Amino acid sequence: MKTYSPANDRYEASTMTFRRCGKSGLVLPALSLGFWWNFGGIDPLEQSREKMFYAFDHGIFCFDLANNYGPPYGSAEETFGIIYEKNFKPYRHEMVVTTKAGYDMWEGPNGRNSSRKMLLTSLDESLQRMKLDYVDIFYSHRYDGITPIEETMQALADAVRQGKALYVGLSNYPIDKLKEALECLERLNAPAIIYQGRHNMFAREVEKEILPFLNKNGIGFTPFSPLAKGLLSDKYLNGIPTDSRAALHKHFDTNDLSTSTIDKLRKLDTIAKERGQSLAQMAVSWLLAQNGVTSVIIGPRTMTQLTDSIPSVFNSSFSDEEIALINQII
Repeated sequence: MKTYSPANDRYEASTMTFRRCGKSGLVLPALSLGFWWNFGGIDPLEQSREKMFYAFDHGIFCFDLANNYGPPYGSAEETFGIIYEKNFKPYRHEMVVTTKAGYDMWEGPNGRNSSRKMLLTSLDESLQRMKLDYVDIFYSHRYDGITPIEETMQALADAVRQGKALYVGLSNYPIDKLKEALECLERLNAPAIIYQGRHNMFAREVEKEILPFLNKNGIGFTPFSPLAKGLLSDKYLNGIPTDSRAALHKHFDTNDLSTSTIDKLRKLDTIAKERGQSLAQMAVSWLLAQNGVTSVIIGPRTMTQLTDSIPSVFNSSFSDEEIALINQII
C-alpha cells in the first residue's frame, strides 16, 4: 500500500486560493477535482491516485462525483472509495466530497429521475461505494420534469437531517424550477448553498438569469465543463488528435469543430499567449473572473492537464480590453 502524507503548504496562498460558498460558512478551493469521466473502472487506479494526491497537495480538497460517473456507472465512486480508505481517511475533516443523483443509474423505471426513492437509495449506495459516513454536499442532479419539486426537496432535506449529507446542492435546474426548489428548501429549513451548471466561454446561458439570481440570493456557483470538453484548448487548432475525445467519440460532437469555431479558437489562443497562458488556462481563469463563481470543476485526463490547470488560479484578472475582445470573438 502506498503511504501518503500531504504537502505542508497545501493551504498557503501561493498554492491555492479559497472562496466562500455563497452566504454559507463553507469554503471551497478555486478549483475542484471532477470525477465525471477519467476516474472510472476503465482507468488505471494508480493514475487516479496520483491525480488525487497532486490535487490535495495543491489545496484542491473538493472532490466532485455523482452516482453514475465512470464508466461503468458507480465506478468513479468506487475508485474514490478505494483511494480514500487507503490514503485519505485521516484527512476526511479537510475534504469536501460531493455526489449527485437524478440521471440513469440502474435498470427499471425507478433507476433514474428525482423521486424520493431514487435519491435516497442512490445516496446510500454512493456512501457505500465511497466508504463514507456522509457527503458534504448532496445534489439533485437535475429537474426531471416528472417528480414534484416538493418530493425531491423533501428527500434532500431528509438526507441532511439523517446526517448523510451536510449541505444541499442543485444542478441543471431551469430558472423557474430553481426558484421553486429554493423556496421549498427554505420552508424545509434546508437551504441550498450551491448550484452546479455548465458554463464556459462557448456556453454562457447561465449568465442571463441563473447566475444573477444566485448572486442576489447568496448561493454559490460551481461551473462544470470549463474547457467545453477540451474544445477550449490548443488540442484542436491543427486537426483532431487520435487520443482526443473527438477522435474517440467521448461525449463530443465533431460538428462543433467547424471552420468558424477553429478560427475563434485561434484568436482566443492569441489572447491567451499574450497573457502568458495556454488557451485552456485562460478558459479556466475567465470563469474564475466571473462574479459569483465559487469553484471551477476540472476533469483532467492526464497529470499534465492537472498541473497545467493550477496556474489559472493566479492569473484570473482581465482588462476591460481583453474582456471586450473575447466577447467580440465569441
